[in-house]
Amino acid sequence: MSVTLNPYLSFRDQAREAMEFYQSVLGGGLTLSTFADFGQGDEEAEADKIMHGQLTAGRLTLMGADTPNEMPYEAGTNFAVSLSGGPEDEATLRGYWEGLAEGGRVVLPLEPSPWGDAFGMLNDKFGVQWMVNIGQAAPTEG
Repeated sequence: MSVTLNPYLSFRDQAREAMEFYQSVLGGGLTLSTFADFGQGDEEAEADKIMHGQLTAGRLTLMGADTPNEMPYEAGTNFAVSLSGGPEDEATLRGYWEGLAEGGRVVLPLEPSPWGDAFGMLNDKFGVQWMVNIGQAAPTEG
């Protein structure tokens, strides 16, 4: 796997509908995971919200999720830039993280997440929102 850079869109209760719409326009494969899939979500009402959606259509990748109720949401500012890769990209991604965090504000430290990857969020010194995800090696059967 190599490092990818793609848009990550946030929604308020419309991620499933939006991601299915984008799939109808762009084609490709869509995967959707809910907060309940990862044992997350403080309210029953949030269990079916999308924690992570990914549309892959050829060389295009678009990601999206619902914003939890306790987090602020403002339409028009509901996007971030996502950097992601596998365990072989960890040093590169951590270097990007450190560089982007300099003079910025860490929103969520780059640390293990409920889905097993290392994940973090920050706003750089220009106010741009970034997400970094370092995937872990797939377990080997044995």
